[in-house]
Amino acid sequence: MNNATTFNLIMASPDGKARAGELVTTHGTVPTPVLLPVGSQGAVKTLTPEEVRNIGISMVLANTYHLYLRPGIPVIKNMGGLHNFMGWDGTILTDSGGFQIFSLARLSQVNDDGVVFRSHIDGSQHLLTPDLVVEFQEALGADIIMVLDECRSHNDGFEKIRRAMHRTHKWAEKCQKAHKRGDQALYAIVQGGTYPQLRQESAEFLTSLGFAGYGIGGLSIGEPKKVTFEIAEQTAALLPEDKPRYLMGVGSPEDIIEGVARGIDMFDSALPTRVARNGALFTRSGRVNIQNAAYSQMEKPVDSECDCYTCRTFSVAYLHHLFKSQELLSYRLATIHNLTFMSNLMSKIRGAIIDGTFNSFRDDFLSGYRPTDEQIRLDQKRRWLESRSQDK
Repeated sequence: MNNATTFNLIMASPDGKARAGELVTTHGTVPTPVLLPVGSQGAVKTLTPEEVRNIGISMVLANTYHLYLRPGIPVIKNMGGLHNFMGWDGTILTDSGGFQIFSLARLSQVNDDGVVFRSHIDGSQHLLTPDLVVEFQEALGADIIMVLDECRSHNDGFEKIRRAMHRTHKWAEKCQKAHKRGDQALYAIVQGGTYPQLRQESAEFLTSLGFAGYGIGGLSIGEPKKVTFEIAEQTAALLPEDKPRYLMGVGSPEDIIEGVARGIDMFDSALPTRVARNGALFTRSGRVNIQNAAYSQMEKPVDSECDCYTCRTFSVAYLHHLFKSQELLSYRLATIHNLTFMSNLMSKIRGAIIDGTFNSFRDDFLSGYRPTDEQIRLDQKRRWLESRSQDK
């Protein structure tokens, strides 16, 4: 790589919030708004890199914490870096492992120097510091790398969240000083929980340091959606117009649209691939559970408007059969469909912004899309977080 990733803002909606732009990297130009599929361990689950590329995806996320534990940063470095190791020629963003401090809290201890944690794989003890996180990500060779941050539960209270925010600021300064590679873009992460005054303080401090982009962390971790988007909108308005704004951990269709409407450029989420493996497929009217008996004899595709390989080739009845039979092909076909649905949605959103029709597109989509019940969503999120915090 020869040049750092740059961001070009191309068009904004008349209200100045929804934005279309592009991330220019040495591994390609990524149109924004963009959703990054999660490939924590160097793979988007069930798919080959070629399949991911053919879907229309040009940027993925990998996780430094997981790759550090297995196979190890030196292995990947010796193999020519993460792009070469995983056979992906597109753009890569690596997360720092900060979220794992939160989601695997029972296995970690945090202090001002960093995080001491036990591996969820074998129980071995390790240390992550801001300097090491940058060193690891530089060795991986991702196009965009993230600072180490401390994420707290929205229920932790003002003082704990404030202390975590200040620690995140100290770590951001250390990451910036440790960052040597000019061919990688380093993004900061705004914290502050659901407290607007803390979010403002965090945004003002981090933007004063002049990072290449800004993540909005600590949201979509169990708080009501209304709160998520109120804080995201307030925070996005405090960030530079000429830098990308990245709402971390958000990825359902309706949430993407609401995030874009509030000025967000980048999203990442394991949701589309995770729910696919559980038989939940996206359609224009909402998610369907392909394992329901009602689909056992249905001849039509999952979504007649979808152009993915799954919908072009197979009936709902066949997908239902595969899931009921626990055939591995079911996971692949469902993942292909969900990622294609999301890739197409991102293209439509971007086109609507450029055409000046985003607000009407948003209203039309949301009027016909049935989201998951809010309480069910919160319960699912709680169970998922609890499962990740258990000793393995």
